[in-house]
Amino acid sequence: MSMSLVAADAPACCAPLAREPLSTEQAAQVAPRLKALADPVRLRLLSIVASHAGGEACVCDLVDCFALSQPTISHHLKVLHDAGLLQREKRGTWVYYRLRPAALADLAALIAPPSDPTATRSCG
Repeated sequence: MSMSLVAADAPACCAPLAREPLSTEQAAQVAPRLKALADPVRLRLLSIVASHAGGEACVCDLVDCFALSQPTISHHLKVLHDAGLLQREKRGTWVYYRLRPAALADLAALIAPPSDPTATRSCG
């Protein structure tokens, strides 16, 4: 498959890392999601949204969790949305965020441990 992991509703692009090496193109597709998760604020935001009552959170609910301004929180949420990790819905003046479970499932499948730890392949 050569679908991009960056697209909001795209399936995983790649076989698990332990099964075969990523191509240059595949690594470039996966990197934006991993990069979005590599920031501690964004990782916490994703966790807070995912564990929030009803599985969604408004920006107004998230600002109190950080010593950051609302525009900074909104920027981090935009990065997570653009990486395909969160979906958003505007309701009146507020924006509500919800986790995209398939996006995290794709990443989990990508980094899953090998089913045969003795199997190795060289770079492709």
